Amino acid sequence: MQNEAVAGSPAAPKGLKAAGVVAIVVAIGVVVAGTISRSGDTKDAQHWSDARSVPTVKLIPVAPSSTADGLTLPGTMAAWNEARLFARVPGYVKTWWKDIGDKVSNGTALGQIETPDLDQQIVQARAALTSARAAAGLAKTTADRWNDLLSSASVSRQEADEKNGDLAVKSATVQEAEANLGRLLALKSYATVRAPFAGIVTVRNADIGDLVGPGATNQQPMFDVADVHSIRLYIDVPQSYSAAMKPGLQATLTVPDYPGETFVAHVIGTSNAIDPKSGTLNVQLVADNSTGRLKPGGYAQVRFSVPGDPGTVTIPSSSLIFRSAGTEVAMVGPGDQIQMRPITVGRDLGGKVEVVAGLSRDAKIVDNPPDSLAPGEHVHVDASHG
Repeated sequence: MQNEAVAGSPAAPKGLKAAGVVAIVVAIGVVVAGTISRSGDTKDAQHWSDARSVPTVKLIPVAPSSTADGLTLPGTMAAWNEARLFARVPGYVKTWWKDIGDKVSNGTALGQIETPDLDQQIVQARAALTSARAAAGLAKTTADRWNDLLSSASVSRQEADEKNGDLAVKSATVQEAEANLGRLLALKSYATVRAPFAGIVTVRNADIGDLVGPGATNQQPMFDVADVHSIRLYIDVPQSYSAAMKPGLQATLTVPDYPGETFVAHVIGTSNAIDPKSGTLNVQLVADNSTGRLKPGGYAQVRFSVPGDPGTVTIPSSSLIFRSAGTEVAMVGPGDQIQMRPITVGRDLGGKVEVVAGLSRDAKIVDNPPDSLAPGEHVHVDASHG
């Protein structure tokens, strides 16, 4: 009965089996294609990541230094002589006669200080001197009398010596009183503030009624006087040029006040010592200023006609690398690998620096190198630069 039942069951359609086989094959193909596609994407991502891990650098050429045909440095101008006149005596400003810009000669009165306390001390000192002189006069008369009595043996020598000793004390007291009065009168002479030399008044801080002198809070100079017939200039010269800085060496200077004009100066001395912090020699020059056009305290560019070092070049400050080995720059060697080159830096020119040793004029260096850049590291050179 079972065989009859099985034999009697309807047979499966032939198209359904074929469809199942096709579906299985398609599914397998989809899985294989997905696997291959993901493998390709992974490789592409790996290649992209590897390419991104290689830093791109820009190469820039070094530039010849402007000191190849001379040396130009900034300098500070100063007056030949300059004095800041403080009040020597305490008191109140009574009046002033000279203002800023006024020309004065040696000894010209600039202002007057009222000194009530000092005036009373002088009165007291004069009274003390009068008293001391009177006491000394009496002591002298007494001593003379006792010396006459001693000659006739009317008094003892001890008594005569006591009178002579008292005369000596009284005479010393007179000298002390005279010295004290002289000191106070000398101080009183400073109540008139005078110019110590011929020049120009550049500052006046004194106003009538101001408390000045010792004891005044926030004391400042009453006047500044500058002798500007000549101008001093102080220049910090790199050590490599220090041997050329000899007295008499001529230089030219320019100032922002008069663009296009030059003034002549010459070296009058040097510090004869190199500053270990900056590696420079302080040089002093003088320029004639009979016209009064150069102003003390101003800025000037000073050019020395000295032969420059043909090997000196300039590079951007951004290309410097500061590490434990010293100052370096990065260069690209064979195989696009980084090479570190130690250099010796000269003058700081602001956005640029001079390199006096370590680089040739045809060298190319990495601009703005990343801090992580290491020797031997493989890099990609940006072909659009350098």
